[in-house]
Amino acid sequence: MPERPDAVERALRALRYRDRSTAELDSRLEQHGIDAEEREQALETLERLGYVDDERLACMRAEQLAARGSGDALIRHDLERRGITSEHVETALSDLEPEHERAAAIVQRRGEGAKTARYLASRGFGEDALESAVARED
Repeated sequence: MPERPDAVERALRALRYRDRSTAELDSRLEQHGIDAEEREQALETLERLGYVDDERLACMRAEQLAARGSGDALIRHDLERRGITSEHVETALSDLEPEHERAAAIVQRRGEGAKTARYLASRGFGEDALESAVARED
């Protein structure tokens, strides 16, 4: 009978193509029937070795989403969905270019108006960013 892969090996397989948060890996390991103690030990090992780092993941993912034109609300939602702690989420958001500046760059490319405002809102930009980016100065 073949030996069942251990928790570290399963987690490394999950990390093969992209970074995952501690919570995502824990969930995957749980789905494979690995008990809580073994999951905890495996995740601690991977964190110690630098394979799992929720703060690094949060910052990288936030930068990727911001570069694609996402606002803070969408970025926050994505990171929280991945199980990233609010502390790491806030750190990642604070490291980004301010939301209103990212919104202004989009307005400059797309032009002012209601259509752009709807676009920004759909991309998770807050009301302040929408107002400052879309409002015409007289």
